[in-house]
Amino acid sequence: MVNILHTIDSKNSGGAEWIFIELFRRLDKEKFNSFAAVEKEGWSETQLRKLNFNPIILKSQGAFNIKYLLDIIKIIKKYNIDIIQSHLFGSNVYCSIAGIICNVPVISTFHGHIDIDKNDKLLRYKFSIINKGSKRIVFVSDHLKNYYLQNTNVRKNKTLTIHNGIDTSHYIRKKNNDIRNELGLSDKHILIGSIGNIGEAKGYDILMKAAASVNIIRPECRFIIVGDQSNSLYYDLLKLRLELKMDKVVYFHGFRHDVNIILNNCDLFVLPSISEGLSIATLEAMSCGIPVVATKCGGPEEIVKNGVNGLLVNASDVQSLTDGILNMLENEQLRRTCIENAQERVCMLFSLEAMVNKYEKCYRDAAINKKQGNSDKKMYK
Repeated sequence: MVNILHTIDSKNSGGAEWIFIELFRRLDKEKFNSFAAVEKEGWSETQLRKLNFNPIILKSQGAFNIKYLLDIIKIIKKYNIDIIQSHLFGSNVYCSIAGIICNVPVISTFHGHIDIDKNDKLLRYKFSIINKGSKRIVFVSDHLKNYYLQNTNVRKNKTLTIHNGIDTSHYIRKKNNDIRNELGLSDKHILIGSIGNIGEAKGYDILMKAAASVNIIRPECRFIIVGDQSNSLYYDLLKLRLELKMDKVVYFHGFRHDVNIILNNCDLFVLPSISEGLSIATLEAMSCGIPVVATKCGGPEEIVKNGVNGLLVNASDVQSLTDGILNMLENEQLRRTCIENAQERVCMLFSLEAMVNKYEKCYRDAAINKKQGNSDKKMYK
């Protein structure tokens, strides 16, 4: 039995946190004994308790939180931890230090470009720590891995791509009108959805401007943005909506757990992001049989093949996004082709089972190498 400590230094409810929970929940319990250390009163803590698990509570906030590091070391020793799985930059740094001190292999996972601040004067030093302390440095897309290789001193021979996966049995086409009814929409309305916590990288201002242009040509279109609104940017978007006179066209719906229900109320899914590691929401939409228009912003280009299983448009480009939405709406054959091909691609390449299997192999190899005292050369490739 391999004891694994899962850590993440976030209270939010985004893609990284979702993968954190799914890994914890789905690892083979006959081979892996999982422990979890999270922030108090965050989304991850809530989800773990729903699984009837009492997580270890840590406080990770601060420029350099020595107590957080010491607490991780105590956990490693108390529970005889064999492997640490960390998510996001902060946890990756702290856990790498703890791994060095305790001689425990660390698997560090990066989920997006915004994990790091390129203006951080200690960035190179921090990545040196991750290089030394991590057995594997995992990225959720090849594009993200290449970005880090080009912009940081991360060691290439330790990098590995493991694409995020989704539960394709949960995200299936099952038409639903609950959200449409809640919004007062009729069958004549076209509902276009976008899912993701509000933040600069999501490009929602671009989407709203494109929505205004689309609405001139297709006034029956309505747009719904689903995601956490605690970011101050939300109020800027409300102001923009007012300026565009789109308050009866664009709806903000806050964070929702029932993403599959949201998607099955939509006629089209749009990802307007400026940058993405690998968009889980896009995979979920494709699995549900919802046609997709996504921006060329990194990870989505590994999911969407333009004109085959969706449409790719230029990021930060209102006109390009507008044209993509209208093209998908007005071309029925394109929609049918994209839906069919999208569902097949997601099932083959982006299932949770495939993702978990790759992480499990990574853990097994790390545990074997630790036991035998071997170098990284025999690690999973």
